[in-house]
Amino acid sequence: MRGVVWLDNSVKTEKNESKSLPELRISADTSHFAYNNKQGHRSAIRISRILSETLRLGKENVRWFVMGDDDTVFVTENLLRILNKYDHNQYYYIGSLSESHLQNIYFSYSMAYGGGGFAISYPLAKAIDKMQDRCIQRYPGLYGSDDRMQACMAELGVPLTKELGFHQYDVYGNLFGLLASHPITPLVSLHHLDVVEPIFPNVTQLQALQKLTVPMKLDSAGIMQQSICYDKVNSWTISVSWGFAVQIFRGVLSPREIEMPSRTFLNWYRRADYTAYAFNTRPVMRNPCQKSFVFYMSSAKMDSYNNQTVTQYTRHRVPHPLCRWKMANPADVERIQVYKKPDPQLWDRVSSSLSRIYSNFAY
Repeated sequence: MRGVVWLDNSVKTEKNESKSLPELRISADTSHFAYNNKQGHRSAIRISRILSETLRLGKENVRWFVMGDDDTVFVTENLLRILNKYDHNQYYYIGSLSESHLQNIYFSYSMAYGGGGFAISYPLAKAIDKMQDRCIQRYPGLYGSDDRMQACMAELGVPLTKELGFHQYDVYGNLFGLLASHPITPLVSLHHLDVVEPIFPNVTQLQALQKLTVPMKLDSAGIMQQSICYDKVNSWTISVSWGFAVQIFRGVLSPREIEMPSRTFLNWYRRADYTAYAFNTRPVMRNPCQKSFVFYMSSAKMDSYNNQTVTQYTRHRVPHPLCRWKMANPADVERIQVYKKPDPQLWDRVSSSLSRIYSNFAY
């Protein structure tokens, strides 16, 4: 993989920084393009033309162009897993939507959102390059770069191929509910991490991402994938989001309920309620006895002898309401260990019925 960072102006770099930075380029002047969206910024034109400008660099052996924002985090191995599913010799425009139903209405349900990142095959990039400047001139009223890109795709007759692992994350607050119930697909990208809480508690956002890279390096195919288990002795429901968190619920809850994200987050439009999401959600448990006990990943390592990963999850200590149910109390559990064999080919053969069952755990 090769990367290019496109800027509107040159920046100062130290002598040794150039070795650790990707290639830096300055975008061409776009002042001659019309832009009349009063709510947006004309930099959207410059950003939308990055695809053509990167193509014109003439780099060899290119199959895909992948675009993301300056606050987009990619899981590169999973990105490659997704792209390897498709024939790069054909026209493909791959990405995903916003989590906000209102965002998708205002912009488009046919558009790949740039913050979540999107991929364009090389032949399609060549076709875009031939007509993009003329296409951009026809849409001076559009808001951003990604809707301009989709407008040009529509003119070429290329639909969006949706992959749910690209995450725009047009939400505020705590991403826990979304990450703990990740859809059955590789985690490809994270976005808007500067406007949400750190994904792990009591650390900065950067420290949280650094923490996530530990299990990610051990088994990127399995990161955030959900397993739902049942402890018959204690009558508990256990949800494992591998490499991130484990939840224990009192009682037996159906997979249909647990695989649905709990609303720990807020809509991008502050006045909107849960009906304004583009997917199903469930409320945070109101019954004091069914409030989940959360255990966050605290360490991860590879057991080379047994060829398995060992991840440890430590209970997040927050006040829990009094529960009068006469059953085992998850508060007595301090740590949980999950044993899992890495499976790089998981997504080459995965089915929804099998992907839920791949972990052993102990506490």
